[in-house]
Amino acid sequence: MRSLRMAATSDLTSRARVRDAAIVRFGRDGFEVGLRAIAKDAGVSAAGIVKLFGSKDGLREACDEHVFAVVRDTKREVLADRGAPGAFIGQLAMMDGYRPMIAYTLRSIQAGGEHARDFIEHMVADAVEYVAAGVEAGVIVPSRDEEARVRFLLGSTLGSLLLELSMNTDPDAIDTAAFWERALGRLTLPALELYTEGFLVDRDMLDAYLLYIPDPPAEAAGRMA
Repeated sequence: MRSLRMAATSDLTSRARVRDAAIVRFGRDGFEVGLRAIAKDAGVSAAGIVKLFGSKDGLREACDEHVFAVVRDTKREVLADRGAPGAFIGQLAMMDGYRPMIAYTLRSIQAGGEHARDFIEHMVADAVEYVAAGVEAGVIVPSRDEEARVRFLLGSTLGSLLLELSMNTDPDAIDTAAFWERALGRLTLPALELYTEGFLVDRDMLDAYLLYIPDPPAEAAGRMA
């Protein structure tokens, strides 16, 4: 798969260099970190960051946009081999160059509030698109409710990583290879088993549940009676 790591320093504009430094720092320390720390990492002044982005909120918005763009640019290539948004995120996290973006994603969700809700909704909307492309390509089984399935898969994967993070007593763990190796070691095999082999040996529970849905799920969008 084509690598989309942080761009080489020599190729970065000042704006991109600050954005990438902010993604790493926000992912490591959360969003309470000050502009001075980011400025030091990027080799600029705090005033320079304000000049480039207007505010800390403006910088965070640029970070969001970049993370989403990386997901959109790589989704189809990964999709052909992995076939689900949860496994896609796990695959990204296994590559050193992508870990800051996954850490940034976890911190964005961990922060809560309206920004976190918007961030999640954006991830869901993107995932619905690339899963639909996988269904069309014949590499993913269609769902009766594609959006609900995407929310479950993203929630399962990100929730697993957030649980691993919350259970860790080392505040710097997210910045270590050991954290990612352990978290992904606990996630990848069971996730891929479920994606490829299933969990239940028959469809009795599914059939029983479908009796309580008033309309065909594809039309009712998963509404329950």
